[in-house]
Amino acid sequence: MQKPLLPRSCRTKLERVSLIGVDTLAAPFTIAFDYTRSLGPVLGRFMAGLRDGRVFGARTSDGRVHVPPVEFDPVTHEPVTELVEVSPTGLVVTWSWNPRPLEGQPLDRPFAWTLIRLDGADTPMLHAVDVADPDRIKTGLRVRVRWAPSRSGHIRDIACFEPGSAADTEPGLVADPVTIMTTPIRLHYTHTTSAEEDRHLRALAEGRIIGQRCPACRKVYVPPRVCPADGVAPGEVVEVAGRGTVTTFCVVDVPFAGQRLTPPYVVAQVLLDGADIPIPHLILGVPAADVRMGLRVRAVWRDRADWSTTPENIGHFERSGEPDAPFESYAEHL
Repeated sequence: MQKPLLPRSCRTKLERVSLIGVDTLAAPFTIAFDYTRSLGPVLGRFMAGLRDGRVFGARTSDGRVHVPPVEFDPVTHEPVTELVEVSPTGLVVTWSWNPRPLEGQPLDRPFAWTLIRLDGADTPMLHAVDVADPDRIKTGLRVRVRWAPSRSGHIRDIACFEPGSAADTEPGLVADPVTIMTTPIRLHYTHTTSAEEDRHLRALAEGRIIGQRCPACRKVYVPPRVCPADGVAPGEVVEVAGRGTVTTFCVVDVPFAGQRLTPPYVVAQVLLDGADIPIPHLILGVPAADVRMGLRVRAVWRDRADWSTTPENIGHFERSGEPDAPFESYAEHL
């Protein structure tokens, strides 16, 4: 389904854009997902060590100890097999002050980003040092690990570093290696529409679907965009129908986090009548097994009271009841 350009909480926000010289739509967005990766034997043991309050590095063929550990020797390119424990204390090699921490960073107050070489290691690692102001951080400062209150086998098991020294960790066995690590990813940004996109979204708020025609090849693009074939800005505004043809489609069978519909359901490319490029959207009210190329469908609009400047005004497409379109009519749009 198309990404809503203006979330429900901020669809009516207008912002002056001096480059365009007119009021145009803008809204904040967040892209968020949990990145999950598997860990091999080296990183799995490293993360298990952090979970158990210990730091391990990898010894390579030249005798150097790398922290965090590398999985392959940078000289021989062979897999690393030897892990050695290093101290949770070290010294600051270099630093940079961060006066305005961002969401997801180690601390929610000003801190120093630093490269720290732990005692027993030959390479520095990047982490945060919790100091109140930049006058308290310097190259050569002795720092120690501040462990997170609860640990799970993740780099965030080191909450941060702090000035000071500490005794080395007592030797002991590390439990089973960590095999899977999940890290939340968050990106916040503000999307500002172009004049053409702005016109398209405002038309949707009126229950109309418009595109614009390329002045060179005469193709109609919905939503309007610079013509990918001719590289020119769109020209003539063209209103297209709320009916169209399924060109290609995908049956979604796999559940995932945040999914709004219960699988199976269909996401299809719909070539609207009067347009020359299909749009992606949901096909509902039709068994997934009955969706096919050439199926004629029509737009189902949400309740008018919920309309705003967003493609979500069209809730989905459903079968129109018309005969299937001949392949020749959409062959060049696959």
